[in-house]
Amino acid sequence: MFGTVTRRSLLALAMAAGLGTSAPVQAQSAYPTRPVKVVVPFGAGGVADITIRIVSEKLSEKLGQRFIVENMPGAGGITAARAALSGAPDGYTLTMLTNGTAISVPLFANLPFNPQTDFVPISTLGTFDFLFVVNANSNFKSLKDLLQQAKDKPGTLNVATVAVGSSQHLSSVLFRSEAKVDMVHVPFRSTPDALVSLLRDDTHMLIDTQAAVKSGLEGKQVRAIASSGPRRSAAMPDVPTVREAGIEGFDVTSWNALFAPKGTPQSVIDTLNKALQDILKAEDVKARLLDLGIEARSETPAELSERLRSDIEKWRAVIEKAGIPKQ
Repeated sequence: MFGTVTRRSLLALAMAAGLGTSAPVQAQSAYPTRPVKVVVPFGAGGVADITIRIVSEKLSEKLGQRFIVENMPGAGGITAARAALSGAPDGYTLTMLTNGTAISVPLFANLPFNPQTDFVPISTLGTFDFLFVVNANSNFKSLKDLLQQAKDKPGTLNVATVAVGSSQHLSSVLFRSEAKVDMVHVPFRSTPDALVSLLRDDTHMLIDTQAAVKSGLEGKQVRAIASSGPRRSAAMPDVPTVREAGIEGFDVTSWNALFAPKGTPQSVIDTLNKALQDILKAEDVKARLLDLGIEARSETPAELSERLRSDIEKWRAVIEKAGIPKQ
């Protein structure tokens, strides 16, 4: 009897010891247990900022901790990337990288970070096209009309975008190259400045995001004649693509995505990816993003990694072919 009791006692003690050790391990692996900072390389109020704030709000609700957005615009995303990399790789400092990051790799002579090796992908948040818009009073009713005049009178038409090196600028470079037309590029400091030039007929076409030209579209001051993606945008299904104007293979699809510093635990990446998959399927989130011209989209880390790699090589070729100097 004594031996039986002893064995049972030992078994009970072993089970108790096991329970005692498993609880702290579970507590340590839980994520998140405190607020998470999300560094964004853009100013407040823009498309990227609004996107990440919508998503962060939902992440806070789903994971039970605040996801705090910190805006660090400028310097081609360098400032934001440095700030994100200065934190411990523990999942409590994340950052947004975009197709603009992919452009920065071949564009900057001394980019102080490598997005492919210094960060690990979590998930895409959304994709969006650029719109090609003209003055609503313009004779250009379609992109084919504009292309015909550009070919008939080389060098007489111009295209406006925001700053040299921007996604919009390189979209115009790729467009002119693929369409084989001689159009003059006119860079502006901001979209409002570019819009003013378009409405004054100082420029003939503007390439920018739907959100950036939304007021002009709603006020019927400008007309969208094409979108840059491989298929019509769900946000503006009545606007034909550049491909439909006869420029086969043209595809400029912008994206925003969430990344973490290299070394972040895989369990954290998995937790965030699963949460984002659920969030980006929600009808209210999809509707809010679509109002900005963004199609909500989640991807696996592997898919996002390939998207980044592919875009770096794509824009490297465009920059080198156009002879755009290193910044």
